Amino acid sequence: MEFVPLDFLGDLRRTHSCGELRASDAGKRAILMGWVHRRRDLGGLVFIHLRDREGVTQLVFNESIDAELHKKVELLGSEYVIAVEGVVKARSAETINPSIPTGEVEVAAERLWILNESRTPPFPMEESIDVNEESRLKYRYVDLRRPHMQRNIILRSKVSFAVRQTMVERGFLEIETPFMTRSTPEGARDYLVPSRVNPGTFYALPQSPQIFKQLLMISGFDKYFQIVRCFRDEDLRADRQPEFTQIDIEMSFPQPEQIFEMVEPLVVAATKAAGYDLAMPFPRLTYAQAMRSYGSDKPDLRIPPFHCVEDLFPGAGLTPEGLPLVAIRIPKVGPITRSQSDLLRDFGKEKGLRVFGDMKRLDKDFPDAMVAVRARIGAQEDDLLMLAGWGGGAEGKAPEGHLPEYTVLQACGQLRLHTAQKYNDKHKLLDPLNFQFLWVLDFPMFEWDAEENRWNAAHHPFTSVYDEDLEKLTTDPAHCRSKAYDLVLNGTELASGSIRIHRRDIQSKVFSALGFSEEEAKKRFGFLLEALEYGAPPHGGIALGLDRLVALLAGETSIREVIPFPKTAKGTDLMCDAPSEVPEKNLRDLGISLRKK
Repeated sequence: MEFVPLDFLGDLRRTHSCGELRASDAGKRAILMGWVHRRRDLGGLVFIHLRDREGVTQLVFNESIDAELHKKVELLGSEYVIAVEGVVKARSAETINPSIPTGEVEVAAERLWILNESRTPPFPMEESIDVNEESRLKYRYVDLRRPHMQRNIILRSKVSFAVRQTMVERGFLEIETPFMTRSTPEGARDYLVPSRVNPGTFYALPQSPQIFKQLLMISGFDKYFQIVRCFRDEDLRADRQPEFTQIDIEMSFPQPEQIFEMVEPLVVAATKAAGYDLAMPFPRLTYAQAMRSYGSDKPDLRIPPFHCVEDLFPGAGLTPEGLPLVAIRIPKVGPITRSQSDLLRDFGKEKGLRVFGDMKRLDKDFPDAMVAVRARIGAQEDDLLMLAGWGGGAEGKAPEGHLPEYTVLQACGQLRLHTAQKYNDKHKLLDPLNFQFLWVLDFPMFEWDAEENRWNAAHHPFTSVYDEDLEKLTTDPAHCRSKAYDLVLNGTELASGSIRIHRRDIQSKVFSALGFSEEEAKKRFGFLLEALEYGAPPHGGIALGLDRLVALLAGETSIREVIPFPKTAKGTDLMCDAPSEVPEKNLRDLGISLRKK
């Protein structure tokens, strides 16, 4: 590499960002600082595109005006850090660049400071070039310079500010809760932190601030929020990271409606920060309605709901008695081939369904019923229409044990979504910028864990049960409804919350229904049970996934695209090589010894 003499910044101050200058600034002097984004050498003229997070400005170095300066600019390489002083000049009409906001001007350079050189970047800065994700994560500090990543991180900052502004305006206090607390294993695994001063004991990094925000309600801080980092040692997916950020909210004396009325303006403000406008209020469905119309507790409203039509085919044997026959409509797909229909039928079969895709046959065998089906579901001429029921319908028998209705509906929901995704590229059924928010209410209190042979909390064990379902905690847990609610966006659970249990006697009953002995409940949650005896007010709240929200607003499919320094799918940091081994001395100080597998 050629030796490049570097300059000191000294007392030099930049006057403008690289995205700021406009035609109205012509004639002004400007000092710009940033990275060499692109260089074009025309002999006596050298054009440099200088970039910072605000944009790009073109610099012009003219050999006929300053030969020494022109010689110095020859030393510049890609991603060198420089400062330039010069005069802003309007470009001629034929040289205007309409693709950038600063395209009407350029800076005629008079002085150049080379502040730092750069190795050749591992990949270009252009957005249009696809880069291996492993390289992007290893050189994340370079990847973050790329324009689309800069936009994502700036959007994240704007959304966070909009959240804070909205919450403070509504009288909420931002209060920090501990990162080092006790392990209360429930759901995902905790990340454990060994204590040096208390050998053999461990802190846990919080999976959420749930218990602490409830304690804050008991403490009299009746409106709390926090943009907080949480930690879960679980398998990763596109929308999961071992550490993630959530917008955590709690308030005292609320009805669920008050939670919704508080969250909706927050979401609208966050969405507005991304340049989109939403209408309020958001639609609402109970869990039962969502399952009956979409086969999912996080339905995607961009696709029409399906309808149960078994009543239109009495005695036809298309589905076992007592189980639903579902009509699914995917709009504007048009005719599909026999092989395409077979693929959809095979997908349904994998889910335990019998799929009827031959509408001509059904129209012939059940003409009146099919007219009624099309009227009920609102089918148009170019829509794809399917009927689906439980696969046992082929023999006219229900499966052993009479498969629950929701299992069939859930399978139909998967078929509905699969079909829409299959034809999305052609028909744009799932526009990522068509933001369809939805509240889902009245979730079941418990869900059955067949492997553990016990009931688990459907949300978490601090969720309040409906008052009229209290007796069912011990007599009929399968039909207990909880005061839980989720905010869903385009088929993704964006937020989850509930009205909490504020009485010790009810909390103890829920722990008992979950199979906790009194001793085990006291060991895990004794401090909370004790706190509930000191005038705990009715309270409730919600937690929104900030990473998920920003990813959806940015049109990204993975939250890694909106987190500055994410982990890989294996939970590793390729940039700083974490997790890593630590010296034996550090382990001895902690009283830890490693055992070989």
